[in-house]
Amino acid sequence: MYDFAVVGGGIVGLSTGMALYRRYPNAKVVVIEKEAALAEHQTGHNSGVIHSGIYYKPGSFKARFARQGSKSMTEFCQIHGIDHDICGKVIVATKPEELPLLENLYTRGLQNELAIQKITKEELKQIEPHVNGLAAIRVPMAGIVNYRQVSEKFGDIIREHGGEIRLETKVMNIREEADVVTVETNRGTVKARLVINCAGLHSDRVAAAAGYQTDMKIVPFRGEYFKLKPEKRYLVKNLIYPVPNPKFPFLGVHFTRMISGEVDAGPNAVLSFKREGYRKTDINLADLSEVLTYGGFWKLAGKFMKEGLEEYYRSFSKARFTASLQELIPEIQEDDLIPAPAGVRAQALKSDGNMVDDFHIIMGKRTVHVCNAPSPAATASIEIGKEIVSRIPEQTHLLAAAL
Repeated sequence: MYDFAVVGGGIVGLSTGMALYRRYPNAKVVVIEKEAALAEHQTGHNSGVIHSGIYYKPGSFKARFARQGSKSMTEFCQIHGIDHDICGKVIVATKPEELPLLENLYTRGLQNELAIQKITKEELKQIEPHVNGLAAIRVPMAGIVNYRQVSEKFGDIIREHGGEIRLETKVMNIREEADVVTVETNRGTVKARLVINCAGLHSDRVAAAAGYQTDMKIVPFRGEYFKLKPEKRYLVKNLIYPVPNPKFPFLGVHFTRMISGEVDAGPNAVLSFKREGYRKTDINLADLSEVLTYGGFWKLAGKFMKEGLEEYYRSFSKARFTASLQELIPEIQEDDLIPAPAGVRAQALKSDGNMVDDFHIIMGKRTVHVCNAPSPAATASIEIGKEIVSRIPEQTHLLAAAL
């Protein structure tokens, strides 16, 4: 019998396991992961950015967790010797009509208590010499890290406290009873006093397996990237972002220097035909049917039809993708770009067609379901883990007393 079972070996599940031991040092914890290694999906395909929280609605979990998370993630990397670089980023207006949007974003950043600066075209050139811009915001607290390495360290800490990590173990069903939760897996049964669902791309399905209907469905969006050829990396010093389109819920293509020294360019955002579909050819008919028969998806598609078609055009046209990048760096040419691995974002979508814009945690009787943990979840993972664990005594006070 375990005290806690965490479903999902990505960065959020592992940070939750770590937070459990900080609060309950004598607890018995198991992390259940269906893959053969940790951080194989959203975490392992992450862009590696330590986000500041500038984009998010003031007062939201996203804004608070990102601001606090960027500090706690940086401190964690410093303590454990994980390579990272607080290099800063610039958010660039390239057209006159983007200047008011840039000003609005600056105001939001101040509301989120961030020490950001407005900079002129000339000051921008000193930071990123090859960028085309009329004005920009400098975000000095943004940085880069390898979140796979962070996740492995989270896992090491769990094991050091006596916790268990079961790989290649897939959850099939969950039964809540009066004083125990039974988790049926492909490798036998796990019993725990409390189960925490951090299953990411499958979080809605795990919640349903436990008997909870969420009025939301995970819809997977693939983000496709290119990398700059090594001889062209000099064009990008650190992180370069466009002013986000307020009519479209994705950030737009940007440039990211990785901790390895490589430079990623992208992503676009297109519907993935498989929940773990990292290639255009990846199709799972059950996953696709689930999306195409969901009314909320069609309401979303109708709302963003023009922008969605543009994303698909960019997906199949390297020339169009290049043209989007040239708005920020005019020197970029098609031949400078080589294909890079894609990522898949687990976006929770309501039946009314609205995206769930913030972190969303559902409390069951003896289960906790993290049903939406979009970007900046990796940045905020330590804070999310703390938040999840802080809610446990409210629902299972007898468990807290026993530990």
